[in-house]
Amino acid sequence: MRKVIPLFCCLTIFSPLLANAEQIGSVDTVFKMLGPDHKIVIEAFDDPEVQNVTCYLSRAKTGGIKGGLGLAEDTADGALSCIQIGPIALSDKIKNRQSDGETVFRKRTSLVFKSMQVVRFYDDKRNTLIYLVYSDKVVDGSPKNAISTVPIIPWSSAQNP
Repeated sequence: MRKVIPLFCCLTIFSPLLANAEQIGSVDTVFKMLGPDHKIVIEAFDDPEVQNVTCYLSRAKTGGIKGGLGLAEDTADGALSCIQIGPIALSDKIKNRQSDGETVFRKRTSLVFKSMQVVRFYDDKRNTLIYLVYSDKVVDGSPKNAISTVPIIPWSSAQNP
């Protein structure tokens, strides 16, 4: 139990440094007589350290009475797609980051112990950003995951809408 408290404090303290998601839309997947329906939610967030990269995340959201009260545990299912929306300039910090990546987004998917997160990696050889979404628990995570890549290409004014 003593290990859980520092982990929870770290998640609470450092969560403002992560990207915030904007809900784009949702679809109902299961009707619930009491409380909200089960849904698939689509959210968008901008990478907080890489300007002009936006990621779209779809994830399951549990409904019912527990889901409506925020007590339900969402499944580990998620999909991710990231795009370049303008010119990208990478800092040396990102280019020199080790192979463990950097968490850029985290969403709580249970009351305390489970979260879905997106981690950014940089492939120097291919000049590409890789974003990985997965779900973890304090004790037992899930192997379900998805990735999206953003090749860093020159941006011309003809590409701007």
